[in-house]
Amino acid sequence: MRAFWLILNVIFWTILIGSADLLVSLFDRGGKFISRTARIWSKIILWAGGIKYSVHGLEYLDPEKHYIFAANHESIFDIPLAFAGLPFTMVAIAKQELKKIPIFGWAMSAGGFIFVNRSHHRKALESIAAAAESLQKTPRSILLFPEGTRSKDGQIQVFKKGGLALARKAGMAIVPVACCGTHEILSKNGISFNNQDVKLRIGKPLEADQISSINDQELARNVRDQVINLKNVD
Repeated sequence: MRAFWLILNVIFWTILIGSADLLVSLFDRGGKFISRTARIWSKIILWAGGIKYSVHGLEYLDPEKHYIFAANHESIFDIPLAFAGLPFTMVAIAKQELKKIPIFGWAMSAGGFIFVNRSHHRKALESIAAAAESLQKTPRSILLFPEGTRSKDGQIQVFKKGGLALARKAGMAIVPVACCGTHEILSKNGISFNNQDVKLRIGKPLEADQISSINDQELARNVRDQVINLKNVD
């Protein structure tokens, strides 16, 4: 019953908010309105699912700055949890296929979300380069899942270096973020839904000058290790 109620809310609020986003995007090219409505949508989805969440570590962040948030990915609920818990003008790096979803994908495109063709390495690199240029023109924060796909067992997979390299190109700090408990709600291949409390844990930013001193592979390992440490906090 809870899952049915959640699906109804996802459909209803996605259509309503997504339609408003498309209309406002004609006048708001900076994406601030869509970022705000993404937070509202996310909070509604968590509420509809009976999912209570808490956020830890916001004190490490400067509300006036923009960051690249690098999070683990173990459930579809990681996305609403991150948008609900991070009070920043933020867009996500998403797979190309989402762009084709009516209203939802259109609203993401209008809001400046960054789409990457994961099956084509050269095109993925071109997307990252275009994203860095876009961030210079219109500063905003980025939500990134460096694993590239959701974990099947909840264990954090190897972080891919391509998306994280965006921080170097854009001169932005990377913030490690751990989504905790979302896998137990609904796993990648799960069909049962369990509502429970979840946490968003935020680590200290890895500043641009620190990033410049290490190579892409070391950066990916460093950020992954920090996310693992955050996830394992008691």
